[in-house]
Amino acid sequence: MASKPAPVPGSRLRQAGWALTLSVAFALFLALTFHVNAIRNQVRLTERQIVAVQQDKQMLETEFQSRASQRQLAEWNAVDFGFKAPRADQFVENETQLAMLGAPRQLDAPQPIRVARAETPQEYSAESRLAQLISPFTDKQLGDEARTIAAHELPRAARAGAAGLAERLAQSQGFTRLAEVRQ
Repeated sequence: MASKPAPVPGSRLRQAGWALTLSVAFALFLALTFHVNAIRNQVRLTERQIVAVQQDKQMLETEFQSRASQRQLAEWNAVDFGFKAPRADQFVENETQLAMLGAPRQLDAPQPIRVARAETPQEYSAESRLAQLISPFTDKQLGDEARTIAAHELPRAARAGAAGLAERLAQSQGFTRLAEVRQ
């Protein structure tokens, strides 16, 4: 029969050492895992913040561009086209006036007279139009040289109305028969 081996002195101490080493290694592994997960969560949070900041930046850029284009449109309207924002006196004052606009006419009532109000600061002569020429690039009035060039161009532009357009269309290729028929 085989006999049991004799216990080796210090093996109990060695087993306790291995158990302690494994438990310390396991504790360090758990601590490291928790630390890695915490850092991973911080990275995800930072990435979300970066995405949110990028979206805010894109929204602000879009708003800035739209406001810049609105400013450009306002400048074009004022300088090139002479448009102005409506004033308060161009609107109806109360609900009664608004209701009167849509009220049905009575049988014996005359035709309503409708008048559009607009300011006419000066007569629209060639001289007054030349006095108002403003450069769209510098927002300053044009100099004398540009005024003389424009003075020669205004009468030609006035002559080139509907009749001038019809003549040019009649002279262009493919419209000669139409021009002959209309004459």
